[in-house]
Amino acid sequence: MPRLSKRDSQSRTNPRFAIAIMAAGKGTRLKSKHPKVLHEVGGKPLLAHVIAAALSVVPAKDVYAIIGHEADRVRTALAGSGINFVLQKEQRGTGHALIVAREALQPYDHVLVLSGDAPLITPETIESLRDFHLSKKAAMTLLAAELENPTGYGRVIRTKSHSDEVQAIVEEKAASATQRKIREINSGFYVFAAKPFFQHIDELSTDNPHSEYYLTDMAGILGKAKEKVVAYKTDDPNEVLGSNTRSELADLDAQIRTAKRRQLMAAGVTIFSPATCIIDTDVEIGADTVLEPFVQILGNTRIGADCRIRSYTVINNSALGDGVLVRPGCILDEARVADGAVLGPYSHLRPGSEIGEGAHVGNFVETKKLKLGKGSKANHLTYLGDTEIGEGVNVGAGTITCNYDGVHKHKTVIEDGAFIGSNSTLIAPVRVGKGAYVAAASSITDDVPADALALGRSRQIVKEGWAKQKRQQKKQ
Repeated sequence: MPRLSKRDSQSRTNPRFAIAIMAAGKGTRLKSKHPKVLHEVGGKPLLAHVIAAALSVVPAKDVYAIIGHEADRVRTALAGSGINFVLQKEQRGTGHALIVAREALQPYDHVLVLSGDAPLITPETIESLRDFHLSKKAAMTLLAAELENPTGYGRVIRTKSHSDEVQAIVEEKAASATQRKIREINSGFYVFAAKPFFQHIDELSTDNPHSEYYLTDMAGILGKAKEKVVAYKTDDPNEVLGSNTRSELADLDAQIRTAKRRQLMAAGVTIFSPATCIIDTDVEIGADTVLEPFVQILGNTRIGADCRIRSYTVINNSALGDGVLVRPGCILDEARVADGAVLGPYSHLRPGSEIGEGAHVGNFVETKKLKLGKGSKANHLTYLGDTEIGEGVNVGAGTITCNYDGVHKHKTVIEDGAFIGSNSTLIAPVRVGKGAYVAAASSITDDVPADALALGRSRQIVKEGWAKQKRQQKKQ
């Protein structure tokens, strides 16, 4: 008996898997100029969901997205995932995609093929498909599903009714009346043993109405070559659903968001009127936090425990500590809020806002690149931009930090314990020292020393009897 090479021995004991994700399509039926796989469900692109599932099974270096239409946009949008990209310049079918990717995939022992527009696929199903493929020692394993309405899908024709082995995959247009009654469909997810697959891939033909290379034809090609072709049926047919229309995108989005809300509630989050709340897939929320109706929690937002997020608030890519109260109508974008802070109602925290422990940002206060210290308060009708505020500071109603001179942005610094009177204008660059006071309605252009009082307004003039005299003049 010939001895196995070192690589063959390793392949048997620890086979190398690549995952190829089909992501080159135009999405013509979506009536969109944008790449199909960049359309979003659950708050992130379709392709991002599939990549996340793939990365739970193999490392990023073994994942290859095959891209084509608007390839640069797709590559840029998913660059942070760390996966590889293979360019399919001409989109000539699913089989052609793997022909293009042959150089990258051929060194592996097996290739898992996923669809970039099917975001519900789970790591558990991918692993089950992989393990079934290995256990059957198959050349090709396809993921099948049984649908109530299989219209439009290719039907799986098994060699026998209870056999794992597949005779053919028949597209609906080519199916007989009897075959169309079959409810078991081909999902478009596969595992191939690399060696027989690439030995026979050049036998694919474009002899079909669309003149494309179909990966489904590999079932017949490998079967004729006496290679084993089997099917594994998923228990959850929803996992394989793709998104070819805007209506299907909406259905997928609803499924993903419903599952997310249920996951959070199971983990101890209270959500009143769950169907009214929009929560993205990657959001994390701590136990005993309460979400009132009509809130949106988006992006990579992290919310701690024991918070309350009141209605009509939108929080995007932000981090909130424990015990934070967000009153109605607030908007937070790339902001950080420490434990016990109180926001709103109707506060707007723009990117770079950092709100300290126990601090208050009140109604109609807008912040941008603000550091607000522990226990400090800006409760009313205020704009604080490019500003650093220490601890225990009170910012009166109507205060504005004038940070832009028409060319450059400048910084305002307000040190611990300072008091800024209502309707003050702080013209940056300027510093208000520790414990200093700024009188109401002042326009401050120079630094204010610690413990000083600064007044920057006209002296009040009182003219006794002036109003009475004015009224008398009107009567004449």
